Amino acid sequence: MSLNMAVVLCFSLFAMAAVAEDPYRFFNWNVTYGDIYPLGVRQQGILINGQFPGPDIHSVTNDNLIINVFNSLDQPFLLSWNGVQQRRNSFEDGVSGTTCPIPPGGNFTYILQVKDQIGSFYYFPSLAFHKAAGGFGGIRILSRPRIPVPFDDPAGDYTVLIGDWYKFNHTDLRAILDRGSRLPFPDGILINGRGSNGESFNVEQGKTYRLRISNVGLENSLNFRIQNHNLKLVEVEGTHTVQTTYSSLDVHVGQSYSVLFTADQPAKDYYIVVSSRFTSTVLTSTAILRYSNSAGPVSGPPPGGPTIQIDWSLNQARSIRTNLTASGPRPNPQGSYHYGLINTTRTIILSSSAGIVNGKQRYGINSVSYVAPDTPLKLADYFKIPGVFRVGSISDRPTGGGLYLDTSVLQTDYRAFVEIVLQNEEDVIQSYHLDGYSFFVVGMDGGQWTTASRNEYNLRDAVSRSTTQVYPKSWTAIYIALDNVGMWNLRSEFWARQYLGQQFYMRVYTTSTSIRDEYPIPKNALLCGRASGRRTRPL
Repeated sequence: MSLNMAVVLCFSLFAMAAVAEDPYRFFNWNVTYGDIYPLGVRQQGILINGQFPGPDIHSVTNDNLIINVFNSLDQPFLLSWNGVQQRRNSFEDGVSGTTCPIPPGGNFTYILQVKDQIGSFYYFPSLAFHKAAGGFGGIRILSRPRIPVPFDDPAGDYTVLIGDWYKFNHTDLRAILDRGSRLPFPDGILINGRGSNGESFNVEQGKTYRLRISNVGLENSLNFRIQNHNLKLVEVEGTHTVQTTYSSLDVHVGQSYSVLFTADQPAKDYYIVVSSRFTSTVLTSTAILRYSNSAGPVSGPPPGGPTIQIDWSLNQARSIRTNLTASGPRPNPQGSYHYGLINTTRTIILSSSAGIVNGKQRYGINSVSYVAPDTPLKLADYFKIPGVFRVGSISDRPTGGGLYLDTSVLQTDYRAFVEIVLQNEEDVIQSYHLDGYSFFVVGMDGGQWTTASRNEYNLRDAVSRSTTQVYPKSWTAIYIALDNVGMWNLRSEFWARQYLGQQFYMRVYTTSTSIRDEYPIPKNALLCGRASGRRTRPL
């Protein structure tokens, strides 16, 4: 047994005795390369325990997840946990600004707690454009037994991972970006790691099923629909929603949704269709919904869906609202937190941009294109290592200046309640994710945001989530209660843009050193860069 594992086992046994009410779930994952053929040609995929996509994580609110990851690749590797808030513990977030990579042939044990969370999320590899090769999988957090859920238990509960895909290996795609070029248009769309008609879902007539849909792709918004069946939205990234029925649903890159549908049609096979949105060439992929007493295969063309219509998508997004009377992870109703009555203490306006820096394509936020330092920001902050980053290296307003390179860190105050405006001056749709938090999407519209735009805000039942879209030449406004100390990544989910600088870190800071505000560095934390040779904590 390695020292790393011994430390974690001792920690786990102690914690299990001390906090017996929160169960522990243990996972051992081996990350390897393997041949995959999702679009009919051989590619080098990233597998977890031989699986592509990786295994689902099933958990319950407040569970402790002990995930031991062996890196059998020839490159450093990290996993991150999209939507898992890592309360008081950004050390475990698994992005380059918080966590040292697992070296080739090494292992690291993540110690996570899904504290006060429910819902549908996913994990993914965060370094070196590995996401384009796989290594992703679903995360589901179920409610505790005594907490009411606003719908009956479904007859089945399926993870549906959708995303655009290239026939190129991830190393080829990364090389294109490193040369300073843009990626070509994707080659297709995968549904649970398979191309058209490669995946099927079995149902029984008259029964209701839950689909947990996550867009784990690299850039494109996707529309999801089932031939002749309606979708009832019930949960978005940990929030139970007003149960609105849709014929199809836009799922922007990085987002997760839960829908219910009832197998109430004549018994046969039906198309499940996923197609790209806002693209001149429409990519389409299909899976099969198969009734147990099916009288025949699918027939005719798959049903069409929306293509370039922005207003259709905007109106759908505005219709997604929080179910105020439903319980969340705790028994009290979700509507008991009256965010609209809280005065904001700061307004931050973020604007994306694209440009050429040193002859290469780069992307940025408020004119800064992020460059990762040699030491994770969180470790530099914890050990007080100078010269790794400087607070205030990104403005909280657009500067209007040209794009430049820097390690951008925005300082914010613990327990502040802030308004963030995401302004999109470009002709492409944007999608942003914030680690460590769920935020209220209070408004979105076309044009330039002004203070008068606040008159349009939904201050009653806006959906709370961790990933939001910003339409072309438009804005989206969010409210966040900064109640989670740490170093948190705010990034574009358009993965080439993220890789080429459209991200930064938000330092949520307090002078307090109490573990009620932030946990100390994990005993088994990997140390790298200028943190090498330092000590974590005594065993």
